Parts: sequence; C-alpha cells; structure tokens
Amino acid sequence: MQLNSSDLLTIIPVIFISMAIHEAMHAYTAHWLGDTTAHDMGRLTLNPLKHIDIMTTVMLPVVLILLGYPPIFIAKPVPFNPENVKYREFGAALIGIAGPLTNLFMAAIASLVYHFASLPSAANNFLLIFVIINVAFFVFNMIPFPPLDGSRLLYAFAPEPVQKVMYAIERMGLMAILLFFIVLVPLIGPVITFLDNSILKFLLG
Repeated sequence: MQLNSSDLLTIIPVIFISMAIHEAMHAYTAHWLGDTTAHDMGRLTLNPLKHIDIMTTVMLPVVLILLGYPPIFIAKPVPFNPENVKYREFGAALIGIAGPLTNLFMAAIASLVYHFASLPSAANNFLLIFVIINVAFFVFNMIPFPPLDGSRLLYAFAPEPVQKVMYAIERMGLMAILLFFIVLVPLIGPVITFLDNSILKFLLG
C-alpha cells in the first residue's frame, strides 16, 4: 500500500489523531492499574500537543529524511511509576502494549467501515489512510527494542541479564533510536514490511 504526496493533508492529521489516542491509552491503562503519574502530568488526554516531543516527534523525522530513511514520528513517552502499577512487570507490559493494540483495533474498525459503508470517495480515502497508518503504528511500536512499546512486553518475560542490556539501551535515548534505524532496520526491514503488508492485506483485501 503506497501513499503519495497528494495525501499529505490527510496523512498529517491522521498521524496526530492516531498518536494522541495511542498515548492516551497508555495513560488510561496506567491509571486503571493504579498509577496516577500520567494523569497528574496532564497526559490522560486526547490533545496531541500534550504528547509531542520536540526531539522524537519533530527532529527525528527530519534527521531520518536526511539520512534517507522514511520519517517516523515518536511521541513523548507516557510516564508511569512501576512501583505503583498492579502486577509490576506484567502491569508495565499491559501499559506498553495498550497503545499499539489500540492502533490495531482502530485500523480494524476503520477497515470494516471502509468495506461495508457506502461513503464518498474522499471519506473512503481517509479511511484507507487511517488503516495504513494505524497498522504501521502497531507493527513499528510492537518491535521489542527499547524504548519502543514492544520492549515492555519483553521486559516482563526476559531474564535479568537481558533486562540490564535493555535498560542500558533505553538510557541512550535518541541515540538508541538512531542506531536502531541505521543498524537494525536494514536487517529486520523485510520482516517489518512483511508483517505490515500481511495485516493490511487481511484488513483491506
């Protein structure tokens, strides 16, 4: 599924809407599991401005474009205190996967509307872009590499030595993300593309 520059006016709003819902679900899940950190910091909201990070949401896409990679928009991580979360590491894993699973759920609902509702072509195009972007959010964020959401699931099951390595990577911040794109993406890119296309084919036919 390819998007073109003429879709830009739709792509940007869809990215920010999907990102805001994704991050709000992290915050809601943390609140539901007993931690109020995100709520206290104003992150339990659908306002996308509250979830934008100048480095990862704005600067990172620019750097990736300059390096010849597709732009990726990463929101400001939703804070939570693991000591306050029910079920500890498993609770943290639930918080981590809540965002991408919400993207997948939204993509599934949008695909049903796309298939079964009689809508104008502009609305169908919006739904198509909405599905494509939310599937991409799901697949990308479920990669188990810190600080991506999938790493929270890996933390819950990984042995302590692996967890220590993951903590060290996570502390690298933006540098870890850049290394991920430069070193790992060329290796796992075909897998990411296969998963993305397989889910899109299932949802859109």
